[in-house]
Amino acid sequence: MKNLILLFLMVFSVGCAQEKQRLNGETAWQKEMNADFKDATKSPLKDKDRKKFKGLDFYKFDSTYVVKATLKRTPDAKPFKMKTTTERRPDYIQYGVVTFSLKGNAYELSIYQNLGLLEEEGYEDYLFLPFLDDTNGNGSYPGGRYTEARIPEDDTLIIDFNTAYNPYCAYNAKYSCPIVPRENYIPTEVEAGVKAFKK
Repeated sequence: MKNLILLFLMVFSVGCAQEKQRLNGETAWQKEMNADFKDATKSPLKDKDRKKFKGLDFYKFDSTYVVKATLKRTPDAKPFKMKTTTERRPDYIQYGVVTFSLKGNAYELSIYQNLGLLEEEGYEDYLFLPFLDDTNGNGSYPGGRYTEARIPEDDTLIIDFNTAYNPYCAYNAKYSCPIVPRENYIPTEVEAGVKAFKK
């Protein structure tokens, strides 16, 4: 009986170790993303995909894609209805324009606030940065990706493209996802963040 219990504990321990090993990521952010995707209470994955989920596919972390951007606020911008992958049209506003250099070239993107999130605790200073780039459909999700920032006290903020993630509708069509505005196109390959999801 004692041997059976020991055997069970060994198998259980090995199983848990393998589970943790499968979900390892290179960075703390990657590990957290993988843990959330495995968690049934947080995951956007369909049940059948989550049960065989072994981890998202990431580009290798590259400090080149952590950029210091200059924020030019646009206080006179008017709220608008953001297009999504469904009929839903949430209220957004362009908070400002960020300019930054990447691999020696200068780029400019609009950065937004979701007005529906402003009342939610923890999102008071949340900024939404959707973007398109030349990896879309060739390594990354065809519809573009998102990253985030927080409102800085001054006019400088850090954009970490290594934390670029896919819209939830990349994993499950039941979600309604903002469509990346065409003007937020970066004409280069941003080989950072989450890659396309292979089902």
